[in-house]
Order: sequence, then C-alpha cells, then structure tokens
Amino acid sequence: MTSLISAILSGNLILAVIVILSRAFVVFVCMPVHELSHGWAAYKLGDDTAKAAGRLSFNPIAHLNPVGTIMIFLFGIGYAQPVPINPLKFKDYRKGVALTAAAGPFSNLVMGFISAFFYSMLQFIYNNSGNSVINLVGMFFYFAASVNVSLAVFNLLPIPPLDGSRILAVVLPDRAYEKYFRYERIIMIVLFIALFSGILNKPISFLTNLFMNIICFIPNLIFGL
Repeated sequence: MTSLISAILSGNLILAVIVILSRAFVVFVCMPVHELSHGWAAYKLGDDTAKAAGRLSFNPIAHLNPVGTIMIFLFGIGYAQPVPINPLKFKDYRKGVALTAAAGPFSNLVMGFISAFFYSMLQFIYNNSGNSVINLVGMFFYFAASVNVSLAVFNLLPIPPLDGSRILAVVLPDRAYEKYFRYERIIMIVLFIALFSGILNKPISFLTNLFMNIICFIPNLIFGL
C-alpha cells in the first residue's frame, strides 16, 4: 500500500493526487458505510441506540473523527467516530456484540471487492486501448480497494477497542473475557504506540496483501488479468 508521505517524498505528484482522491473516497463514502453497518446490525439485533443518535446515515459528517480522518490520509489506516450501542438490548449479549462488530469490517471487504472489480475492468480496458486516463482511474480504484482492505484487516485485529476484540468475545470464557476488557485502555495505548512506531506495518501489510489477492482473484479471472 502506497503511503501519501512516500508518494510526496518521491516527487510523484500524480500518484500523490490519486492517493488523496482514493482516500477521500474512503473517508467520505466507505467509512460512513462502515459505521452505518455497525449501527444497522445493532438495530436489526434489537438495539436502537445508533438510530436514536442519528447514526443510521450515509452522511459522513455524522461519522467522521478528526484524528482518525487525518490518519487515513497520511497512513491509510484510521477510524471514524464509534457508533454508540447498548449491548443490554441484545437478546444474546455476546452474539449481538460480535455480529455488530463484524458488520463494519465486512462492509469494507465488500467495498474493497467492488473497487477491485472496477480496477480489473479498467485495467483490461487499458491493456487493450493504452488510454492513460483509464489507467489513472484504475489506479484510483486500486488504492480505494487497498485502503478498504487495510481498514478491514486493522479493525479485525483482536485488540481493544478494535472490532476484532468484540468478535473475540464469542470464543473467550467468561473469566478471560472480563479480564481481557479490564485492561482495554492500556492495550489501546500500546496499540497506538505499536502503530506509530511501525511495529504493526509488516503484519498488517502481509494480511492486506493476502486479502487483496483473495478479493482480486475473481475480478482478475473474469477479465483475464
């Protein structure tokens, strides 16, 4: 995944513009869908907290977090304002929390697949036409797919407060579950230190590439790439 900072430092302004546009697409379209998916899943499971807070909306203003948005543009990984939920309204507490958490990353993978499909289609057209504009638009969709997959991978890490930690709640015994979330704030601080120090770069890149290969397989097969 290309970093905006590395694109600027390399002097490739066209690449930098494409990275900015693709990440703007993620911030103003994909992240709102991610949060809306959390809220919609919770609503379907009996919790109307997100709906009452006006978070069942495609409006990006309702979901954006300033720090998380800046992180998306600079690093390709970030977060929106968490959707409020009340797990006590779920019929099955753990199952409700896990399904609600999983809805966000799943939406990113779906949007990543759609972006990858358009990328493969445009790459096919470019290979047969040589049109540079088609190639640039294709790069836009490639970066959009990459950031979506990165968001899904990042959020699926089993570390509080990420979605993966809520999904993990399904398999942990009660005692381990309580102990795990007792240290949520400490783990969260360690997470951000690891993220900004670059410790997580390799595992996230590995998993992102793996998922990118998976979601690109069918589109590439269809268009013979």
